[in-house]
Amino acid sequence: MSGLRTSRTRLAAAAATAVLAALSLTACNDGTGAHDEGAASTASTNPSSGATSSSTPSNSTGTTGSTGTSGSTGATGSSGGTSTTGSTTGSKSAGGTSASKASSAPVTCQGSNTKTVAAPLNRPVNHMLLTVTNTGSRTCFLYGYPAVRFTGAQAVPPVITESQPQAVVTLEPGQSGYAAISLSATDGSSEGGHTAKSLTVYFSPRSMSGSVGAPAHPPLPAKGVYVDDSIKVTYWQQDMNDATDW
Repeated sequence: MSGLRTSRTRLAAAAATAVLAALSLTACNDGTGAHDEGAASTASTNPSSGATSSSTPSNSTGTTGSTGTSGSTGATGSSGGTSTTGSTTGSKSAGGTSASKASSAPVTCQGSNTKTVAAPLNRPVNHMLLTVTNTGSRTCFLYGYPAVRFTGAQAVPPVITESQPQAVVTLEPGQSGYAAISLSATDGSSEGGHTAKSLTVYFSPRSMSGSVGAPAHPPLPAKGVYVDDSIKVTYWQQDMNDATDW
């Protein structure tokens, strides 16, 4: 009995040892297997991560390069070109318009842009008609009345105030304005009579102070004209009849 029990005890101990050994081996294999699966999982994840990492910079670079180069260059080129061209064209256009306006602006009539003719009149008697024609390319204004000076005259003759027109005489190129000169008294009652052989006509500025530009020197008849101290002139007139009415 005692030997049987001893034998059973040994068998049980051996069996227990075998079981522990098996459990130990199983545990060791499970640990190694878990480690291998982990390594495999890591290896699998890294390529995926690598692909993702590689893909993202590529897309980012491609997008930036395409958008940045095309959009930036295109916008800058188009906008810059349009702005510069528009500014230059506008400046030239404005400059051209200003120059055109300046070259067509009206000026004051004077000896250099007109032709003056002095002709004796039969009616009214002892009168002379001044005809001023615009020979320039721009409209000119005849302000006030002519300041005439005959040979030997001591002063510029006065104007007939009642002859003043309602508007300034305006001469387009080729048009004429008129003024009459009453040379002497019809009854010979005035003093200072003499025969004049030359005439100078001065033109007034808008301010009516002094004269402007070059004077005119219309020729007189060869025998000259008789003038006395009663001499006077009319204002410049747009119509010849308005000048000869005085």
